[in-house]
Amino acid sequence: MIPKVRFVGADRPFLLELARAWLETAAHAGRDPADGVLFLPTRRAARAAAAAFLEAKDGPLIMPRIAAIGAADEAALGILAGLDLPPAITAEERRTILARLILSMGGRDGAPTTLAAALLLADDLALLLDTAAQAEIELADTLPGIVAPELAEHWQRTLDFLSIVTRAWPTILAERGAVDPAVRQRMLLDAQAERWRLAPPSHPVWLAGLAAAPPALSRLARVVASLDQGCVVLPGFDPDLPDEAWSMLDRTPSHPQAGFRRLAEAIGVQRAEIHPLHAPLGAPLPPPLGTGETTGRAGRIALLRDAFLPIPPAAEGVAAADDGLWRLDAADEQDEARAIALTLRDALEMPGRDAALVTPDRGLALRVAAELERLGIRAEDSAGERLADTPPAIVLRLLATCVESGYDAVPLLALLKHPLVTAGQPQGQCRALARRLDLLLRRALPGPGFAAMRHAADHEAAHEAAPDDPLPSFLADLQLRLRPISSGPASLPPATLLAGLIAAAEAITDDLWSGEAGAALSEHLAIQLAALDGLPDVQPAELVPLLDAVLGSARLRRPRARDANPRVAIWGMMEARLQRVDTLVLGGMVEGVFPAEPDPGPWLSRPMRRAAGLPDDAEKIGEAAHDLGILIGACDEVVLSAPRRRGRAPAVPSRFLARIDLGLRGKGGVLRSHPARQWSARLDQPGSPTPGSPTPGSPTPRRTRPEPRPPAHARPSSYSISKITTLLADPYAIYASEVLKLRPLNPLQAETDAAIFGTITHDALMEVACSPSWARAEDAPRRLAHAFATALRARRLRRALEAFWLVRLERIAGWIVEIERARLAEKGEADDIKVERPGAWRFGRFTVDGRADRIERRGDTLAIIDYKTGSPPTDRAVEQGKAPQLPIEAVIAEAGGFPGFAGKVAELAYWKLSGGATEGETRALFGNKAESLDQVIEAARTQIPPLLAHYADPATPFLDAPHPGRKPKDQPYAGISRRAEWQEDA
Repeated sequence: MIPKVRFVGADRPFLLELARAWLETAAHAGRDPADGVLFLPTRRAARAAAAAFLEAKDGPLIMPRIAAIGAADEAALGILAGLDLPPAITAEERRTILARLILSMGGRDGAPTTLAAALLLADDLALLLDTAAQAEIELADTLPGIVAPELAEHWQRTLDFLSIVTRAWPTILAERGAVDPAVRQRMLLDAQAERWRLAPPSHPVWLAGLAAAPPALSRLARVVASLDQGCVVLPGFDPDLPDEAWSMLDRTPSHPQAGFRRLAEAIGVQRAEIHPLHAPLGAPLPPPLGTGETTGRAGRIALLRDAFLPIPPAAEGVAAADDGLWRLDAADEQDEARAIALTLRDALEMPGRDAALVTPDRGLALRVAAELERLGIRAEDSAGERLADTPPAIVLRLLATCVESGYDAVPLLALLKHPLVTAGQPQGQCRALARRLDLLLRRALPGPGFAAMRHAADHEAAHEAAPDDPLPSFLADLQLRLRPISSGPASLPPATLLAGLIAAAEAITDDLWSGEAGAALSEHLAIQLAALDGLPDVQPAELVPLLDAVLGSARLRRPRARDANPRVAIWGMMEARLQRVDTLVLGGMVEGVFPAEPDPGPWLSRPMRRAAGLPDDAEKIGEAAHDLGILIGACDEVVLSAPRRRGRAPAVPSRFLARIDLGLRGKGGVLRSHPARQWSARLDQPGSPTPGSPTPGSPTPRRTRPEPRPPAHARPSSYSISKITTLLADPYAIYASEVLKLRPLNPLQAETDAAIFGTITHDALMEVACSPSWARAEDAPRRLAHAFATALRARRLRRALEAFWLVRLERIAGWIVEIERARLAEKGEADDIKVERPGAWRFGRFTVDGRADRIERRGDTLAIIDYKTGSPPTDRAVEQGKAPQLPIEAVIAEAGGFPGFAGKVAELAYWKLSGGATEGETRALFGNKAESLDQVIEAARTQIPPLLAHYADPATPFLDAPHPGRKPKDQPYAGISRRAEWQEDA
């Protein structure tokens, strides 16, 4: 008896043809259509087949039993009794055992030493075991000797470990009375095949949708094809493939038809014995190969056939090969997503048409879903949602990040601003307190940890005389709620550590486990935590990777949303198999995505996998090529989309896209460019011009430098010395800060910079070095070093930074005392010394104020010294007016602006306080040459008043960065002035 193997051409809707053939066969045999069982590869295909039956039968219908062979179990296969098969070991238990074995390597030969890394590596090892089981390969027998002597030594060591595992693994399973999941599925398939072989069923059994199959499923297909009422139905089998190409398929596994050759050999059927499914089984066979009825999409099938031939045939036209076939070239991933969304939206303009995006790129799928939401369309995403990306899982990860970082500002604020987090407060109050804390952390810049934050909050409440400020008590309560994960020994069992994380998360949320996501996460964590028993202890620093490993790749598949559009879908490659829509977009067609880059995994290299007899990576490429042919052939409109860039790198178009493009060009055709990119470019353009706006097609207006001219009363009349420096370099910054009253916020977790180091030195010097003879004391170095340490500790900085700075400050203290004593010996004791002395210079309606870091009076002469923890300005910069601080302080002093310090300035100097290999350095401005000092002081005295008067004039604009060579180091207002935009057009 010839096995009954049929096919549905790639240009036909597979499931609809299958349903029609089933119904016609039942009518021809005079039996009930509900009698029998139909097996399909996936559950989604099974659901789609049910819809196809309803479409094929116009009227009431009791459908046959439809089951997914990919999820084979006793119920699906109909084996209800009589089998004594061992259960499959659970994925969680297997993962734990394998992780323990990996950790037993003790980090040798690059093996991981952390539990999280071992769990992830255990997943790869479990996949290798399943792949070998499906291919029916005994790794314990095949692994020895597969490493060639010339290969790297670490491969041999890896192989030695694998050999130990594969020899011990059967014993481990036997002790538990279990088998690997893939082995159990193989047992089930073989048991069902044997049962049907010995006792053929009295009802029809069809096995449909296979493009390739592992050995056990191939054996079942062989039995099904031999049954009186059995049939194997192949999707997209090409009967017109040249004989020479068919004979070469065993050597070209990447060909889209290669899987059919392997399957035909396993079933025991010749290629000529595979017939179209155009007639009911039992009726006369249809016409010979290649002469059957064709559809308007047959030209595409011929195009794909020729495109995948090793040597393309001679150029000849293919009728309608490019009819309904489009190419979409996008600039980048976001551009591609927007254009795809518009393509899907356009398909809905025609009543009754449906559309889908098919892509293996999850990032693209999410982008397209977001763009569709923008267009008012909710699309069902068959892949669901990563459990790790659901709101309750994000709360756990944010909390784990807080613990790992020692409660740094960024992760803590992200946690407190999460919608599920209330921390015992009404939700609005929690958000308000989080914003208060945000501002506090930007102003005070405390180190990480609750102690530093609470100290900063208490200090601010005391400074502002606000004893009822709720922020300090909120932080205290929050710290108490987080104790389950914040306190305890240095290391804990992983289940205990995660349980503490969960308890802390429950303490700061009200609805952590509510909804579908919360319920799914709760169930998943309960299973995972139970499986972690017996694993070695972990430290809190490993919490984030441990949580990531526990959540893994689990997905949440929600029921179809009520507002989801039933005519639009987003499918992965597996979900799209055997499906059909009117308009199909194949997205992300670039190398490494479609087809995916073959990944041999960390355990065996590609040559080692081939030597062990594991499936060739090229077979996966062949399966992807077959999926492509089915999708292109069955749909009316097909758009092949590819971005020119992915991330920050250029993207290479998929080899499939290149083959199709070259195939068409060889026949005188071309892939037409889809207009969706033009639609996308116009999406954000105004629909119609308003008065004063440029007309469509006119040049874009040139962006110019802002020139704000506030009225006179809004302009500042009082300037600090540092503000004058800013006014000279960037007048717009004065406009933003003094007129608009905008104050830049420090970034969260800002790098503790030289400004804070300088403040610490100034605070200590103001306390200690404030008398003419302070340095004479024997304990002066110790007193100054103690003052430095006290000022440093008051900042509550990171411990590592505090320790580093303390060493520098101790060196600075010793150096300052040496310099002070040298000045005493050279110049004698000053009449008076003041540190951080405030002063002001008033002229007309203007005031210039500032603080002298150090001012000395000796008789009727003054010395002004500026402490610098960075590099002091050069004499030339001072002479050019780029660094006017000391000259302006001299003007204030000579005008009597520093109370108690009247006289002529005879010395202007910088003291560089570095604390490095060179503890410090003194540099007198212009070498204290009287003539040069008088010149720069007089320049400041004569130039500052007209400068301020100029900017008090309402006609004077506050220009943004008018002097490119005088830009200040910090430019916090460049974004407000849109500097990058107008400079681009300048």
